[in-house]
Amino acid sequence: MKIISIDGDEAVAQVEGVKRTVQLNLIDNIGVGDYVLVHAGFAIEKMDATAAQESIKLRKDYGISTL
Repeated sequence: MKIISIDGDEAVAQVEGVKRTVQLNLIDNIGVGDYVLVHAGFAIEKMDATAAQESIKLRKDYGISTL
């Protein structure tokens, strides 16, 4: 998911037009525009943009929801 806004340890992230609230307290140095892997509402890994876009594309190709 791509981080679109941050307020303290909480962010709004978006993928395929769907927005979710995400907790950021498990990883450091996250900014607006960064991509993160999210599990159970927590950002658990920062991803570079290329890897994130590739992951989203693969999930679409295989019919797997990105949410």
